[in-house]
Amino acid sequence: MIYDEVRLDLGFRLDILVENLVVVEIKAVDAISPIHQAQLLRYLKLSHKHLGLLINFNVVHLKDGIRRMVSGSPPPSVSSVVNSEISSVKRAS
Repeated sequence: MIYDEVRLDLGFRLDILVENLVVVEIKAVDAISPIHQAQLLRYLKLSHKHLGLLINFNVVHLKDGIRRMVSGSPPPSVSSVVNSEISSVKRAS
């Protein structure tokens, strides 16, 4: 990855990037701590993405281990894709 014209080879490893839009950070820890949230926010900023999921698999119910995080405003192209998907889901219902 290149950031401010500097190539970063170490320390920046996205776990999963979905559709080039959503950064997913995977954990298996007793509890999500502020450092985990800061790590995901840092990855969002460095990758110029706006939506991230922090998923902890060390929970009884997986839904309790999912945190959604947003950094900044998505560009108009992303907003239009999301809005069109929402509209198509509403029409199908």
